[in-house]
Amino acid sequence: SPEQISHTLVEDFPELPEMRVCPETIYQALYIQARGGLKREIQAALRTGRTRRKPHNAGEQRISRFTDPMVMISERPPEVQDRAVPGHWEGDLITGTLNQSAIATLVERTTRYVMLVHLPNDHTAETVRDGLVRTINTLPAHLRGSLTWDQGAEMAGHRSFTIATDMPVYFCDPASPWQRGSNENTNGLLRQYFPKGTDLSVYGPEDLEHVAQELNGRPRKTLGWKTPAERLRDLLLTT
Repeated sequence: SPEQISHTLVEDFPELPEMRVCPETIYQALYIQARGGLKREIQAALRTGRTRRKPHNAGEQRISRFTDPMVMISERPPEVQDRAVPGHWEGDLITGTLNQSAIATLVERTTRYVMLVHLPNDHTAETVRDGLVRTINTLPAHLRGSLTWDQGAEMAGHRSFTIATDMPVYFCDPASPWQRGSNENTNGLLRQYFPKGTDLSVYGPEDLEHVAQELNGRPRKTLGWKTPAERLRDLLLTT
């Protein structure tokens, strides 16, 4: 192995620093020059049989895609987890044809109340942040508790969102959609209105409001056959 070669050279030529080479230099020389016939020779000689480097990046060393560090869902307060306190939301994007268009979806964890965010032109981090801020700020302060999202690049502006709304953002673990179960279920319902492969940019704010009202007027077994709208109304009347 390159590591064995490197150490053996030190043993064989202890007085000749110019005869030394680090393992990384050997690897780079092999992989950069691995072309044509030489590539086949190198592939046969390497124990792994690979002619490309394989990154050695453990899960705990995962590099965040965001400039501002994420606060993970494991740090979310217990009252959010058990849905005891209203005002905590789950969010996500549903995307259209070739991921060219999108709608942001928000679901309140206690009442399952749905809000849909119009993204007319794109779903960049800046556009998503501005749409979420505009929508969340229509809520009374006691219903702006927190937001849980996955690690999608559209939430790169999470810190400025928190500054604008006073709502912390908690991020799910990778490939763990069940950590936003209410939102995932709602997105499934939304696909009845916005099938996969649909160009979502053709829907305006009025269309999204109509769909949200239909979902919020649907009785839910988990709410004792009350509707999300009724549950939210009760919260607004009692607080």
